[in-house]
Order: sequence, then C-alpha cells, then structure tokens
Amino acid sequence: MNVLEKNTLVNWIELLGLKVNRLTMVEAIAEINSFVKERTPRHVVTADASMVILAREDKDLLRIVRSADLVTPDGAGILWASKLLGVRINNKVSGVDLVEKLCQQSSKDGLRLFFLGAAPGIAAAAAVKLTEKYPGAQIVGTRDGYFKAEEEQSVVAAIAETKPDVLFVAFGIPKQEKFIDCYKAALAVPVCIGVGGSFDVYSGLVKRAPLWMQNAGLEWLFRLWQNPKKISKVMTLPRFALLTLWARITGKNKG
Repeated sequence: MNVLEKNTLVNWIELLGLKVNRLTMVEAIAEINSFVKERTPRHVVTADASMVILAREDKDLLRIVRSADLVTPDGAGILWASKLLGVRINNKVSGVDLVEKLCQQSSKDGLRLFFLGAAPGIAAAAAVKLTEKYPGAQIVGTRDGYFKAEEEQSVVAAIAETKPDVLFVAFGIPKQEKFIDCYKAALAVPVCIGVGGSFDVYSGLVKRAPLWMQNAGLEWLFRLWQNPKKISKVMTLPRFALLTLWARITGKNKG
C-alpha cells in the first residue's frame, strides 16, 4: 500500500487523472525522512503540468505516477488547476527545491545523497557547488545520464554500492520515472526522486528565474527564454489549460 492510500496526515487530491499530494515543503521533507528511516525503496514523483499531459498518452507513466509513494505539486500550473477545479493545493513542492532542501539537511545530519543524470560533468559540478553552499553535505556519488541501455545494470550496481539514502534522477519526464520504476528494487535506495533539470540549475549551466517570476508562476517562460529547445514541453501548457477548463465546465476531473 502506498502513501497516497495509507497516510492520513499527507492527503491527496485527484487532478485530471493523477493523484497529487496536498502538502507543504516541510511536510514533504518529513515524509521523505520517514521513508529513509523505514529503508524500504520508495518512489517520489514531482508532478508538473507536462506530466499530466504525458500521462494521458503514456499508460505506463500513468501507472507509475498513480502507484508512487509520494507525488508532489511541482509548478504553478498544478496549483492553478487545483484551484479552478475546487481541489485547491496552496503550496508548490518542486524537484529543484527538494534537491537544495535535502542537501541543506544532509550538511546537518549526514543524509547520503547521489546525483544521477544531466550531461557529462553537470551532476558533478552541481554537487561541488551545493557542497560549497552547504559544507558537510554527504553527496556520495555522481553520474551523468549519458550511458547506453546495456550499461544500465552496471550503473545501477555502482549506485547501490555507495548506499545513498536519497537518489536524485535527472533524466527528464518520463525517462526518469521509468528508470526509477524499473530499477527501484535493484537500487535498494530508500528514496528515489525524479528532478528534471535541477542539476543544470545548481551547476550554474542554467540560471533559475528571479524570485518574482517564480512567485508569479512564470518560471517556465524564463526557462524557455534560456533554452528554446524546451518549446516541446512548453507546448503542453496550452493543452493542459484547455483540459483544465473543459474539466471545470463538464465537472469531470478524473482524467
């Protein structure tokens, strides 16, 4: 039984076919820490608007998200849709913020972290900069995401040898979710979290949007300005908006 079914403290809502937890960052970190203590492999999904659209077209991704142990609301689109559909979520809990919060915690209590994904050198650079910001943070290993399918088993074995408490996987949606789902048991890591482009941000390769843009829900626009190649992801936003409006009109919010 996953946390969406069993946990009465961290509740969830149905949103256009996905189940998303309604919680604060503090509550998310507390839940992740409880998973670490239990030592049973868990999957934490950070769900944004693009994931809602992709999951409607990819039944495997839909299954993975609906069976995840925790699904956090990652992005202004999720908050906007939840408000419009009468199942309001007030707090964003994004993958990029989870990375920093858990690094900060690691510097205090030795939580063991592993960074997997992004282009060669990016995860390592992010680890260096976050360790400089949070001295003592236990980032026990890094690995870029540029490896062949036949190398996956050896990559998984190498990660398992470092015995991390939390594995951040930055392959992008849905590749990161499918990798975690496939190898969760073999990794034997208490918590695996898909975190998209987080390492690009912390390595310095990509700047994060100014705080006012984050608060205004315009971080996606800033990312597009920096990297026009993200247009395919941004193009899911109009579809997400129309889907939300249609669900509002018809009263059908089940996907």
